[in-house]
Formats: sequence, structure tokens, C-alpha cells
Amino acid sequence: MTYKEARVYLDEMSKYGSVLGLDTIRGLLRELGNPQDDLKFIHIAGTNGKGSVLAYTSTILSEAGYRTGRYVSPTVISYLERIQIDGTWIPEDEFAELTENVKEAIARMEAAGEESPTVFEAETAIAFLYFKKKNCDLVVLESGLGGILDATNIIGAPVCATFATISVDHLGVIGDSLEEIAQNKAGIIKPGCAVVSAKQKENVREILKKTAEEKGCPFTEAQPEQMMIFEDSYHGITFSYKEYEKMHSPLAGQCQRENLATALEVIRCLNRQGYRITEAQVREGLSKTRWTGRFTCLSESPLFFVDGAHNEDAALKLKVTVERYFSDYKKIFIMGVFKDKEYEKITSILCPLAESIYTVSLPNKERTLPAEKLAEVVKKHCQKVKAEQTIETAVEDASKEAMTQGKDIAQKTVILACGSLSYLGEVQRIVLNNRQ
Repeated sequence: MTYKEARVYLDEMSKYGSVLGLDTIRGLLRELGNPQDDLKFIHIAGTNGKGSVLAYTSTILSEAGYRTGRYVSPTVISYLERIQIDGTWIPEDEFAELTENVKEAIARMEAAGEESPTVFEAETAIAFLYFKKKNCDLVVLESGLGGILDATNIIGAPVCATFATISVDHLGVIGDSLEEIAQNKAGIIKPGCAVVSAKQKENVREILKKTAEEKGCPFTEAQPEQMMIFEDSYHGITFSYKEYEKMHSPLAGQCQRENLATALEVIRCLNRQGYRITEAQVREGLSKTRWTGRFTCLSESPLFFVDGAHNEDAALKLKVTVERYFSDYKKIFIMGVFKDKEYEKITSILCPLAESIYTVSLPNKERTLPAEKLAEVVKKHCQKVKAEQTIETAVEDASKEAMTQGKDIAQKTVILACGSLSYLGEVQRIVLNNRQ
């Protein structure tokens, strides 16, 4: 099987959608020899910030000399970035080989009359096989949807069950209220693990803390209010947090304070368990952390950012970030959203900040809210709106608008592409090509 054939096979599987539950992936992993049983995990659930916490934690662990696997979704730049070791994507040939192993295991399941796995279950199995094959010391594992019935929760007790900020998303799928969603995500807590959580709303905190106590797990909540900020700009944050003094993260944005505090509490938790991660390694790991699509600067001229704020909580945090860094800038937005997201809320929060907005349709034609319909929604909050035919023309028109006001004024203009992570890789490709 070639890489192209592997992708075609998995794309075909994706047409059948997703099913929450662990029975099918349990059967698949049994056919593959249960590779997950030979791995140690840091399991991360939450609504916003999972990826950033994963990026900080895994980069620090790699810097400390631990061979560290990463399993992330969704991806921004390439399909292959969902499976990484020490920041390096799985090679195409190894991905193809492991996909063939999984395909053969699925064929055996189907021949025995068992349920066929979903594409996410197959991808998760491929990741576990790869991490075992490469003898990873630790795997930082991002949950897909929810917690208790997510395919990633097939693992035994993780070293650390970690929670990024929990808010309302996937309403009606993993819960009908914030409390139900939190209870679902708390399902990754198992006897024998430590629990680390971002600062949560009180009702969410109580659910996580109570679940941890019931399972006999120590519970730690990050304390971002104890973070001392020395410098905070769109170039990153210089800060001190507890024993970690004068650290620098190149990731900017209001939400990064919470994510940094959470990741550092994970590192402190690992040190308490006997892992050795020095302050110097933490400093170097933070400085090397990159996480594309999360308030990422693509260009300085014109100033161009991308951010995958795709729900109400993320939009509120992005609003604070934009107001902090760009209060006296002209703001030009490019927006694309899924029709199954809270786009009315997202636009009501973000669009009043912009002087002009270019709307786009997303690459996923089945889930996208068409650019024309999004433009109608945006017009309630910003009068200067244009529905674009392509993402490329949106980038071109926004860039022209930013650069046609004279050099001095252009330096006080910022372009922000936001609304969904799914199209930001394409935006990055276009912007970087234009810079060459």
C-alpha cells in the first residue's frame, strides 16, 4: 500500500461518519496486539486550549530527552501532522505500512461479523502502532470528541489526565449542558492517574474534583492568577509562574496564560512522579514551542494573523487578545465557519471589532456555511462585507486593502483570518507563497 492508497482507504472510511463508544476500537486493538498497553500517556481533554497544552508539554518533554509522541486533531498544515514524535511528522511510507496492518485487522473483524471501525478509530490505532514501534517514552494524547466514549479513552490509566478549559461545544452530542459536557470529559480520569486541570468555572471544577476524589486521584488546578507577566505582545509572553522564573513563550494571546499554567502544572506533576525535567529544559522547551493556527503571525507586512476560534469561548478570548494588542489598529477580518458551529455568537463577538470582513466557504463543502450566507450574518455587525469566491481571492483582497493606504497607515493595519481551523493551512500556504 502506498501513502496515496492509504489516504484513499481512510477517506472512504470517513464517509460513514463517527460513532461514540469503545467496543469497536477495543476489538481493533485486540487484533493488533493492544499496542496501547505498552505505552504511557498524558491524556488531554477539554474544549479550548488542548492543542496548546499538548504543544507546550510535548516540546518540553522532548527537550528533557524523553521520546515523546503526539496525537492531535484537527490538523492545519498536513494530514500527517496528527501523528508526531518529537515534533516530526510520521513519514509517508511508515504511515502507509501501518495503515495496511490496520486494514488487514479490520478485514478479520468484518469476516468475524464484528462492527467495522470508524476512520478516527483506525487513525488512533495507526498512531498507537507507530508510537509502540518507535519506543516512545511518553505519548501526549489529545482526545477527539468528549472523553468517556472517545476512541482515545481505550487506554488504561494515564500518567496524567489533563483538562484544558471546558466550555459549551458539541452541544447535544456529548451533553445537553455544560455540566453534562464536563461529566463526559471527566471520563478520562481513571484510578491510578494524577489529574491536572486548567482554571475552570466553579461547576466544572467541582465535577472534575469530585470525579478525581472518587477515583482516588490527586487533583491539581492551575493558577494563572499567580503568573507574573513581564512582557505581553503579539510576539509572545515573558512571565514567571511559581518556581519557573522569567520564561518566554512565542505563543501569544489571552488564552495562553491559562494554557501555560496548565502545561507547567503537568510538568510539576511529572516531576513529583519521578520524571526529571529541569528548569533549563522547561525554559528551552517553551521557547521552541510552535502551534500553527492559534493566534499565529504569518506576515509582518502586512501584519497577518490566523486563529482557529470556532466557538463562543474561543471567540471571547480572541476578542480580548485583539483588543489588547491592536486597539489602535485598523482591523480587517477573513472569516469562514462551519454551519454546525455557533456562528451567530462567534460573529456577534468578533465582527464589531472589524472595519471590513471578507467571508469564505470552507474546503469541507458538506459542513461549511457558504460565504454568501455568512456575509448576511456578518452584516448585522459590520457594514463592509464581501463574500469571496475563493480563499485565495479573500487573502489577496484583504492584503490589497491593508497595503493601499500608504506605508505609514499600513503598518497600523492588521489582517486576521479566523472562525475555523480547517482553512487556515490554506491561508498560510497563500500568505507564505506571496512573501517569496
